[in-house]
Amino acid sequence: MQKTLPRLLEATLSDRLKRSPVVVLTGARQTGKTTLVQALPEAANRRFVTLDRLTALDLARREPEPLVASAPRMTIDEVQRAPELLLAVKRSVDEDRRPGRFLLTGSANLLLLRSTAESLAGRVLYLVLRPLTPREKRRDISPPLWSTLLAAGSALAALDALGEHHPFDWRLEALEGGLPPAALAVDPQDRQLWLEGYVDTYLQRDLRDLTQVGDLAAFSRLMRLAALRGGGLINYTDLARDAATSRATAQRWLSVLEASFVISLVQPFTEARAKRLIKAPKLYTLDTGLALHLAGVTDRDGIDEMVNAGAVLENLVLNDLLVWRETEIRKPGVFYRRTASGEEIDFIIESGRRLLPIEVKAARTLRSADAKALDRFCAEFGRRAPFGIVIYDGRDRERLSARVAALPLGSVL
Repeated sequence: MQKTLPRLLEATLSDRLKRSPVVVLTGARQTGKTTLVQALPEAANRRFVTLDRLTALDLARREPEPLVASAPRMTIDEVQRAPELLLAVKRSVDEDRRPGRFLLTGSANLLLLRSTAESLAGRVLYLVLRPLTPREKRRDISPPLWSTLLAAGSALAALDALGEHHPFDWRLEALEGGLPPAALAVDPQDRQLWLEGYVDTYLQRDLRDLTQVGDLAAFSRLMRLAALRGGGLINYTDLARDAATSRATAQRWLSVLEASFVISLVQPFTEARAKRLIKAPKLYTLDTGLALHLAGVTDRDGIDEMVNAGAVLENLVLNDLLVWRETEIRKPGVFYRRTASGEEIDFIIESGRRLLPIEVKAARTLRSADAKALDRFCAEFGRRAPFGIVIYDGRDRERLSARVAALPLGSVL
């Protein structure tokens, strides 16, 4: 059912191990963290300990100091199971700060993030492993196009930067998602069974234990509502009402889901000249396959019947952006913008002073009107945003206007 795939983050992870005594690789459960750390070229020179094994977990809790001292370089998997181990890691690093001594992995949760922040401040670098991208599923880990597009100076240069076009069925990609066991399943029914188990064990059991959720039914409703409203602005009052819980509880549960990478919140880009901007964040999910499963969608026709089908494609593009973002030394910002009059730009990448506005369209063809919001944004920000791009479900690469390039999905993802 599964096969090992190369990950774009591998080279970045190896680099960070040369720069810091402690590197924490985190992310949602089942994104492939254990597989990645064991596939590193330097893995053979590191002792690997997984706290999923009861004997190792018992030793970590009873005798953390001897365990930490047992090898000059260690990889400790599922470290959140023994928070007391982090203090032993801190003491060891304070005595010997050579880079690469500890590689810690853990399913993202508040316990792990809080413990490492308090125990290892100033000694640690964090990386997040997100679901597989379409490029990774093709076994292509060449640098994504985003850095090249940011460096381009015009719409014409952006078109020239495009590489090979791959046939791209975004609906199928969205249904597969990027959680490896589901994405690589041959039988769609196997995928649905695995996703159902994922929901049961991670979203309902693990997160409930972590946050002491009292009303499991309301929590489950909130998760499914989040999946159904992907790509939309967060309205805590509406979510709370429909989930049959209080606004404060809905807000707390969404914060937990965000900290666990089950959802992603895209914050608004609030710079403007004489414009009133919407300031609520937009909500997306960890993975399109998981989101569609939660929404009860199991085939391509089901996606087309969704009210917010375009948001599913946006989610696919967002995951690609966030995977690329983790590979950068100075992580770019990813924002959206919507004015009070309803004019919207799906994503805005901010790297230093450079801005790249992006529109995502599920349409097979485009019109000149599809460039208007991007044109106005580029005119507003001048040299900071010399051009914008529309990513769409067609095959032709062309200029929609002097400052807007249309890029096919199969040439970008």
